[in-house]
Amino acid sequence: MRSYFTTPIFLLLKSIIVQISTLFLISLILFSCTKEEEVFKTSSDKIGVLIDTTSVTCTSIETEILDLVNEHRKSLGMQTLKPLTIISAVAESHTKYMIETGEVNHDDFYLREQALVSEAGAKSVAENVAYGYVSASNAVNAWLQSESHRNIIENPNFTHFGISIDTNTEGRNYFTQMFIKK
Repeated sequence: MRSYFTTPIFLLLKSIIVQISTLFLISLILFSCTKEEEVFKTSSDKIGVLIDTTSVTCTSIETEILDLVNEHRKSLGMQTLKPLTIISAVAESHTKYMIETGEVNHDDFYLREQALVSEAGAKSVAENVAYGYVSASNAVNAWLQSESHRNIIENPNFTHFGISIDTNTEGRNYFTQMFIKK
């Protein structure tokens, strides 16, 4: 008596399943996304910071702030900073938090720092926050007038930066600018 497991149909199905499984594994290895600096979306409960680079777009005021900071650094003979979408995405999570709480703060900075260390390879992280400014130059000038904020902007160790600006329901701007050393 012939076993079901040795019938030609079963052997054919087994062969097809093995081939499909092999193709699947090869496809998974060859075509799976590697985590690159600018292309990923993650929500990490262990870090506690939503990082969604797909939703980040630089507004004109954000671009102007990035340019003004680099112009200032260049005027001092310093290296300009490279913008990174992931930094802006982390900054965006904090800007939204400040709007929700209605206060400018550095709450849970360590979580944003940990996210950038983990996801962007940062060796050090700093941030500047602000509230209420209507122009890029006003915000940057305010940061430069404050010794602690200016020290962050002028820190020669930082290599990359990002920014997020959002408006609350009363039309007031909240700013989070973050800097990292890679």
